[in-house]
Amino acid sequence: MNAGRGLYRTPAGERRVKDWSRQRLDAWQVPHSTATVATSLGQTHLLLAGEGDTVCVFLPGTNFNAATSLHLLEHLARRGRVVCPDLPGQPGLSGEPRTRPDAAGCARWLGEVLSWVRRHDAGRRLVLAGHSRGAAVALAGPTDVDALVLLSPAGLVNVRVSPAVLRAALPWMVSPSPSRSRALLRLMCGPRAVLDEALVEWLTLAARDSRTSGAPGALPDSVVSRWRGRPVRVLTGEADCFFPARRIQRAAGSRLGTTATMLTGLGHLAVEEDPALVAHLVTEQG
Repeated sequence: MNAGRGLYRTPAGERRVKDWSRQRLDAWQVPHSTATVATSLGQTHLLLAGEGDTVCVFLPGTNFNAATSLHLLEHLARRGRVVCPDLPGQPGLSGEPRTRPDAAGCARWLGEVLSWVRRHDAGRRLVLAGHSRGAAVALAGPTDVDALVLLSPAGLVNVRVSPAVLRAALPWMVSPSPSRSRALLRLMCGPRAVLDEALVEWLTLAARDSRTSGAPGALPDSVVSRWRGRPVRVLTGEADCFFPARRIQRAAGSRLGTTATMLTGLGHLAVEEDPALVAHLVTEQG
């Protein structure tokens, strides 16, 4: 990242983002631990919880991290071991990379994280799951995992920027406020969702104190086609405002040779709207 255009707008803003994240993790009632791993994209913070024969590495989406994903991580921890890194270049507890990560850099980073997980959780079945931007990173990464789960994925198709998205996202980015964060969250969720006020607080903080990044574009066929014939599950919210379900279903079939599961009534944030269902589908074998 260029000088003066880093992830955080000010050092004080970086402290606020990190303090919020640490406080959320410290208050989490699920037994857990943390670790910091040196990678090619800087120091990476990991949250670890749960036990079992399967370890799920979960990659959050744009502007999200482990501290904002605790509902899903709690359900995953009930079903096995879960490891959640804060993505480089996104607000959270990982170090800020020197340059904005591209697909190749993210793939290398993910390989380093997975190597760390294998050393510390040897012998466990390894499931790689990613939401939105995290799904694109997972798609670009190593294929030597036991299963891949893509949740409301970027990377298969380009993001759809509808007038409704612009009306909600632009005011939130230019002049963040709780009401504008709430409006954006409503758009990102299905029609029956109950908004989590902690996420309203987080999105307001993240927009004020960090520079948000746009959704990654569709990855080239040379990257995506490596997964054909491998155990891949694609989950898409019926009301996803960024990656419409029908487009994801078509892309899953044509690009991955698999059938995407539509999550009825859920939106782009299905991981928050129904974390129990998502955790079940992520860890379900077969």
